[in-house]
Amino acid sequence: MDATIPRRSIVDRMRGAAMFDVATYEEVEADTSATGQAAVVVVLAAIAAAIGNAFRGGPGILGGLVSSLIGWAVWSGITYIVGTRVFKGTATWGELLRTLGFAQAPGVLMVAAIVPVLGVLVKIVIWLWMLGTGIVAIRQALDFDTGKAVMTALVGWLASIVVFWVLAGIFGAALF
Repeated sequence: MDATIPRRSIVDRMRGAAMFDVATYEEVEADTSATGQAAVVVVLAAIAAAIGNAFRGGPGILGGLVSSLIGWAVWSGITYIVGTRVFKGTATWGELLRTLGFAQAPGVLMVAAIVPVLGVLVKIVIWLWMLGTGIVAIRQALDFDTGKAVMTALVGWLASIVVFWVLAGIFGAALF
């Protein structure tokens, strides 16, 4: 990223990402120093998910943390492969890590999933919101149209689910 362009704070970037702001995704895509910030967003969302799963006890908390962090890397990697190889997008894995990391910004609201009965609805709404921000992140990082971004996101998401099923089978369902 050009040193003359001022960088916004992580909170401003999270807000922009959650609000589907294209300029925010372009900014973090270009800012190679933003990978650490993207990781912080993922960790914050993971902590919120852990708190939201607190009613499940220790395994739920650990599962929320582990699955969020692994999910970021897996979805970014699969999305990179699908987006660049199948749909001919142009991006690096780092660009996808950053944009998809910030796309998890709505996940900080996952803490509200701790509310009995309402928690399931909260999770569904936030997952769909993050799928939407993920599509914008993919579209901007891979520099292609929304249709290809949707297809890339869905293929990547489905492949990620398979990976999680395999990992859950290997390491135990309690972690995932």
